[in-house]
Amino acid sequence: MKLLRIVFLLVLAASLGSAAYAQQKNIPLVKIYPDSTVNPSKDTTTLMVNGKEQKDIYNVISELFHKKTGPYKDSVTSHPEFSIVPAVGYTLVTRLAAVISGNVAFRTDPTARVSAISASMSYTQNAQFILPLLSSIWTKNNDYNFVGDFRYYKYPQSTFGLGSNSNIHNELNSDYSFERFYETVLRKITGDLYAGVGYIIDNHYDITYSGINNNNTDHPGLAFYGRAPHSVASGYTLNTVFDSRDNSINPSKGYYADVVFRTSLKSLGSTNEWQSLIIDLRKYFRFPENSDNVIALWSYDWLILDGRPAYLDLPSTSWDANSATGRGYIQGRFRGAQMVYFEAEYRYKITANGLLGGVIFGNAESFSAIQGSKLQSIQPAFGPGVRIKLNKVSKTNIAIDYGFGNQGSRGLFIDVGEAF
Repeated sequence: MKLLRIVFLLVLAASLGSAAYAQQKNIPLVKIYPDSTVNPSKDTTTLMVNGKEQKDIYNVISELFHKKTGPYKDSVTSHPEFSIVPAVGYTLVTRLAAVISGNVAFRTDPTARVSAISASMSYTQNAQFILPLLSSIWTKNNDYNFVGDFRYYKYPQSTFGLGSNSNIHNELNSDYSFERFYETVLRKITGDLYAGVGYIIDNHYDITYSGINNNNTDHPGLAFYGRAPHSVASGYTLNTVFDSRDNSINPSKGYYADVVFRTSLKSLGSTNEWQSLIIDLRKYFRFPENSDNVIALWSYDWLILDGRPAYLDLPSTSWDANSATGRGYIQGRFRGAQMVYFEAEYRYKITANGLLGGVIFGNAESFSAIQGSKLQSIQPAFGPGVRIKLNKVSKTNIAIDYGFGNQGSRGLFIDVGEAF
């Protein structure tokens, strides 16, 4: 029994830690309870399914320590709820990491969805320092959503050249510091449709490369995109979002579409001028229809429309906003001017009380090398995974996946919340 207690606590700590830096999602660390507001949020679920009481890891830990859980009630009001958690984590790109993370959850109005501000600080086995701060602030009646993404990285990382034909043995060691400031304002147009504008800046500096000759001209990518020690991409975005999901953390039905047009302008301090387009489409449905099992489909296209970004600003595996694409490959494995990506996942219950679940996933990605060139080989990946219910009300899972890719690429991926 003592061993079981230790295992559960370690899994919880490791998963919270990895989510702090690997997945940029606003998933609260505190428990989120059913809404009792005038206009309830979508992000709730029933606590009984087919007559079976649902359980999460908090229930299990309470039972192991012979503690009773209190009644569920709405704990998120205009009074901020703070939480802070020290933890450990693991990903392919970081290896082991020591993490301290926390958040604050609150409502700006009884009719608004839950707003959240989350931050973490990590130091990894690969000597990486990671400090993200994320925010999602909803106003009265959900008329506006203010979304922020601010990060500082000190980030040694491998890169492998251009296109999806790049060889895993053509590894180049890079090291750089990275600062990000994104702020977007979304306005409700009608129903689940929002549109807005944003200002974003990515600043890479103190960039160095090692493992190649002094001129660095023999490494694919640097010859075309350059090896400047500093690059800035600053500009505005035009955003359109449609979200009919029943739960933004772990959907069982509905659609999600996010289209972002981005500019990089010298007049706003950019190193080079360029434009890009990101099209993020997702669909969820139950299968079989009368079950709790879900098929989730995801299409993610990241396209440079014109201009020449710096090498580190190019579309790349697992450099989407949630660091979620390409399970089965290390972050940055593929890079190029155009990225086309598709993933499918089957999510199913293992236990009737919802504590344990499983997934089977498969994805495929293709990259072009430089602007104007064709998409190269499709690189597939697949794998199984298990889910441990962290919060039965918000349906948040601890996700533990093992992915297999081409050229011997494989690895463990631990996170809080689903990949998409």
